[in-house]
Amino acid sequence: MLQIQTVETPELGDRSYLAHDGREAVVVDPQRDIDRVLRAAQEAGVDIRCVAETHIHNDYVSGGLELAREVGASYLVAAQEEVGFERRPVADGERLRVGSMVLEALATPGHTPNHLSFLLSLEGRPRAVFSGGSLLYGAVGRTDLISPAATEELAHAQHRSARRLAQLPDATDLYPTHGFGSFCSSGGSGSSDVEGAQSIGRERGVNPALEDDDEEGFVRRLLGGYTLYPSYYAEMGGLNRAGAGPIDLSLPPEVGVEEVGRRIAGGEWVLDLRPRPEFAADHVAGTVNFPTGMLLATYVGWVVPWGAPLTLLGAEPGPVERARRDLARIGVERLEAWCPRPLTELERRLGGSSYRVTDFRQLAREWPSGEIQVLDARRPDEWRAGHIRGAINIHLPELERRLSELPRRSTWVHCAAGYRASIAASILDRAGRDVVLVDDDFANLAGSGIDIETGG
Repeated sequence: MLQIQTVETPELGDRSYLAHDGREAVVVDPQRDIDRVLRAAQEAGVDIRCVAETHIHNDYVSGGLELAREVGASYLVAAQEEVGFERRPVADGERLRVGSMVLEALATPGHTPNHLSFLLSLEGRPRAVFSGGSLLYGAVGRTDLISPAATEELAHAQHRSARRLAQLPDATDLYPTHGFGSFCSSGGSGSSDVEGAQSIGRERGVNPALEDDDEEGFVRRLLGGYTLYPSYYAEMGGLNRAGAGPIDLSLPPEVGVEEVGRRIAGGEWVLDLRPRPEFAADHVAGTVNFPTGMLLATYVGWVVPWGAPLTLLGAEPGPVERARRDLARIGVERLEAWCPRPLTELERRLGGSSYRVTDFRQLAREWPSGEIQVLDARRPDEWRAGHIRGAINIHLPELERRLSELPRRSTWVHCAAGYRASIAASILDRAGRDVVLVDDDFANLAGSGIDIETGG
């Protein structure tokens, strides 16, 4: 009997898979923290015989090499990929028996040039296809992550690959790696609310890539819908081609108050991991707020310069341990230290700061005064879809280097739901600006009475 267990990483919008017949298993696209997969295999009572990589990932550091080494499994990577480690090279049509299952490699270029999908059959019948960044739920993987010169050619290939997968039997279950909030999905960050597996038959009726045979129209629509993606993606390919070693999930070294003060004074990134209302009410001057949770790794990787040393603040080890795991998944491992001292002690000795937190209703009351400036920290595509008339748009990752563009007056900062705005507000506060955090859902703006316009 075939069983497929999903190992979700909602923080990055990805899914890995453990497929087994009750005795032997194959793992597809494991994340860097392989302890979760090992635990799932142990609980299922199965041996991992094969680790399959659909592609060289752009949004996370793979744990595939280390997992294969840990359990003595074959590591399947496309034969055309140049990598710095031993693997089992596979190409289109190659088959591998894993217990009673048969795993077949299918060439599905598009998301990357050498992308593979893996078809899993049992008793001679196709049962599931692991499509990586090829055919997703209601979308396809974006094709612009390799190079601008290759983007259009890969988009054509993506259309053909999606349609190749659509030729599989209707009942074949589809298991993509991306598309659950990942920026690897076409059309922004994708969907994160899909439960369970969808079938190929269902996908034919809902996926734009499968609607008709108009390849040129598909390519135009695909290329026209791309948005910005995290800057740390540029680092992932090299790390994955070299092959990542064991993950370090231990706490960083502890440092005292004086050392934290030295790092703040030196302009280093000292991150406070508390929820945004707590940080706004009371924090150490010069620190930046990256609340632990779903978006931490994405925005640390996008906002903080790659390779910059990080110091974490947290009175308890739990949030620091979670941040450590999240950041290691994208190769951010230069966590220099953490300081477990109570906030009151840090503030007393290093100085404190705070700023207001409000909503769009309060902004509507004070906006007509003309004494405040509104900063929209969303992406340009979000801005063009609708924004406050008279606001300034500076995408969060660009804020620190563009601070001089903001007038020296009270700045009310918002985004779509508050997370990016909270980081932006803390950056403004660190720079000595008078800031107010609008911690509200952008959908609430429509009923506030503030003028909204599109374009620009």
